[in-house]
Amino acid sequence: MKLGVVGLPNVGKSTLFNAITHAGAQAANFPFCTIEPNVGVVAVPDERLEKLASLYNCKKITPATIEFVDIAGLVKGASKGEGLGNKFLSHIREVDAIVHVVRCFEDENVTHVEDSVDPIRDINIINLELILADMETVQKRYDKAFGMIKSGDKKYKIESDLLRRILDRLEQEKPVRGLDFTDEEQKYVDNLFLLTSKPVIYAANIAEDDMAKSDDEIPLVVKVKEFAKTENSETLTICARTEEQLSELPPEEVGFFLEELGLTESGLNRLVKASYKLLGLISYLTAGEPETRAWTIKEGTKAPQAAGKIHTDFERGFIRAECIDWKLLLECGSYTKAKELGKVRSEGKEYVMKDGDVVLFRFNV
Repeated sequence: MKLGVVGLPNVGKSTLFNAITHAGAQAANFPFCTIEPNVGVVAVPDERLEKLASLYNCKKITPATIEFVDIAGLVKGASKGEGLGNKFLSHIREVDAIVHVVRCFEDENVTHVEDSVDPIRDINIINLELILADMETVQKRYDKAFGMIKSGDKKYKIESDLLRRILDRLEQEKPVRGLDFTDEEQKYVDNLFLLTSKPVIYAANIAEDDMAKSDDEIPLVVKVKEFAKTENSETLTICARTEEQLSELPPEEVGFFLEELGLTESGLNRLVKASYKLLGLISYLTAGEPETRAWTIKEGTKAPQAAGKIHTDFERGFIRAECIDWKLLLECGSYTKAKELGKVRSEGKEYVMKDGDVVLFRFNV
């Protein structure tokens, strides 16, 4: 799971990314937490793991993780090679979703590249560069498909009609993610790897003085939320400066700091959870004395494919999945007791995994 963090200069993108990388650097009890200059790996907050680990007197906890990539170099004209140009665009293509940081605070000490604070204008600057790049991609495919209609093969007419619909959307300077597709069309669109088809969370970066206010009390945040609705995107209000301060605190002090601010969890935790949800991801859990772990899968994944996340042999030799909801397991007090009470379900190859399933896979190879 890879998310790209984008934003114009001086909107708070670097500050937020510093918070992400510091948080990742602190999370030492999960694997692959080496932090490169432009990559931060952050644990997905999950209260279930601690509770299950206590039940099993577990030695190790391994949460699910999300990788954030700092995508730098965006300026007007990126689609034509300005700034990092094609390199910037290729970095966007590699991520699963985009966290678009937009400035929703006034500060005379922090200049803005466009000389004024206007989050919708800033969003449109970045979106336009991605739209222009997508138009070039789609136009080439459309010209080819349209030219093949005369061959008599109906698939080219269907393909050209779909591409024409996408082009019409892009020519209106609107992203592809606002369009509705059938399942078959979506598969085709996914294979185009369009920049504007990627899901987006707009991170509305507010001033520290505005943290006690509701979103509806901050006019610039209201504008961002209204814009996001027009393209089926999400909005999350966050104060990047506060997140950076939180990330620099020892873990035991974070709770006190949040309490002083009147918050129950950090904005970064909310961002990670929102990103997880945006990508349609859930976690099933494995638990035992050696390790309690969250495994990330797409919503709708069946048991054998979920088992394959642990090891390919588990999927290849899948027999059954012994499942129990994590809350029910805690209520029973132990896996053995849960089995005695008939609470552990035996599921076959067609079972669709649920978020929070605690699973023991049976397999034979």
